[in-house]
Amino acid sequence: MKRTAVVPLLLLAVLLIIPFSAYAEPQPEMIAEKMAIKFSRGVANTFTGLAELPKQTILTGRDMGTIGYVVVGPLKGIGMTFYRTFIGMTEAIFFAVPQPGYYDPMIFPTYVWEGWEPKRDTSPIILESSK
Repeated sequence: MKRTAVVPLLLLAVLLIIPFSAYAEPQPEMIAEKMAIKFSRGVANTFTGLAELPKQTILTGRDMGTIGYVVVGPLKGIGMTFYRTFIGMTEAIFFAVPQPGYYDPMIFPTYVWEGWEPKRDTSPIILESSK
């Protein structure tokens, strides 16, 4: 009777211990590489933040028309310029801190030269009823 109770407990103990033994710490070279990428990304975003002004003007104008080119785009561009520059400085200063995530980018798109694709229309297609 006691033998049958010991076997499931032993099996449970083994199943609880195996995941902890399989966990591996990241290699120091990988950590240094991710820190270097975060630092270079921060420096790049700090110095290219000003490019958000024409980028946002063009993208907003493409989506909204004339009002986007004249009013909304430049306002979005000014805001994104400050935001990308601030995020770039933050990443450059705190490059050794593995936040957010594990040295993940703090802003998307990661660089100002990414994200020029036109917006995809994700709204459902409304089919006209047939005659």
